[in-house]
Amino acid sequence: MENKSSEAINRWIIPVGIFIVLASVLGIGAYQAYYNPKPPRILDTYGNQEIDSTDEKGKPLVVKVVHQVPDYSFTDQDGKTVNQSTTEGKTYVADFFFTTCKSICPVMGKEIMKLTELLAEEEDVLFLSHTVDPETDSVSQLKAYAKEHNARPGQWYFLTGEKKKLYDMARKGYFVTATEGDGGPDDFVHTQNFVLVDKYRHIRGYYDGTDSTEMEKLYRDIRLLKEEYAWRDAGGK
Repeated sequence: MENKSSEAINRWIIPVGIFIVLASVLGIGAYQAYYNPKPPRILDTYGNQEIDSTDEKGKPLVVKVVHQVPDYSFTDQDGKTVNQSTTEGKTYVADFFFTTCKSICPVMGKEIMKLTELLAEEEDVLFLSHTVDPETDSVSQLKAYAKEHNARPGQWYFLTGEKKKLYDMARKGYFVTATEGDGGPDDFVHTQNFVLVDKYRHIRGYYDGTDSTEMEKLYRDIRLLKEEYAWRDAGGK
């Protein structure tokens, strides 16, 4: 009799155990879905490449490689080095300007000022403004320009460096212009594009820095990225 009772109990142990595990998994999933819902929109990534390759059996396949902003090293308005370590784990907005510009740059500067005010409490959101005229835009020149724009230390960086490296970043790092050039004396980059970069150094959007509607969209997309981070950190895919 005892053996039959033991057999009956054993027959129930495995199904009950499976039920408990499944219930736990579903419960965790429901909890994450409720407290960390998927954002209403996942931003695209830009600058990606498709590379022809083969699988382990030699069958042709195409591998998608998500573009990552390359390593960089420039000097900011305080004479300090700013590089990929500065933006590690942070969302940032990149743009290209020059201090003596009288056309689009003043408008772009005002738009960034608005954003820095809106995001003043967000320590994980930075702004990187790269000069395209490093011969004129010395550290002291950038310092004065930063002061005029109420740039907060540690939030908005004005960067200078070697012209070729700056222009390579504009063309190959951020893809803000389709023009070709070698970064030489006669080369020039002028663009109103702002680039949104996520904490993984992936490009997530381009915005016209002279258009207030576009800048409102940029602000919303920065907020969306924060939702995406929380969702992914909770196991979202």
